[in-house]
Amino acid sequence: MTADDVLAIVTVLREFDVWIGGGWGIDALVGEQTREHRDLDLAHREDQEPAVVAALAAAGFVETLDWRPVRFVVTDPAGREIDLHPLVFAPDGSAVQASFVPEQPFRYPASCFVTGTIRGTRVPCLSAEQQVCFHQGYEPTDRDRYDMARLREVFGIATHF
Repeated sequence: MTADDVLAIVTVLREFDVWIGGGWGIDALVGEQTREHRDLDLAHREDQEPAVVAALAAAGFVETLDWRPVRFVVTDPAGREIDLHPLVFAPDGSAVQASFVPEQPFRYPASCFVTGTIRGTRVPCLSAEQQVCFHQGYEPTDRDRYDMARLREVFGIATHF
């Protein structure tokens, strides 16, 4: 997944509320691409999901994995993969995402919906604090360690590894 791919996908979804997470989200916060990326993680409003899926289908993406309500994946013929995370919003602007442990959903405070830049273009993404929150509770990969190191360098934020 290249920076141009990410910007093209964000453009396809410009009418909807989506936020970049994962590795591309960290790179958006840092303001530059720091490593190669296999896919694009996008959080989206669950109530916009049918329209988001339709827009991606019009761009050639088909569903290749369905773990709803937690997440699902779409892929295009070129092999570009988008990992989609449905969010249910509260009136205060916070959101929750279902998890595989129903009584422990992923929580998104209203303050975590921020912007970053990819190739000088402003894009919606998840905050550094939210990224750190999502990198807890599992054995990190080398890629996870690298991403958390970037957040520590740029934001001086504490991480648990």
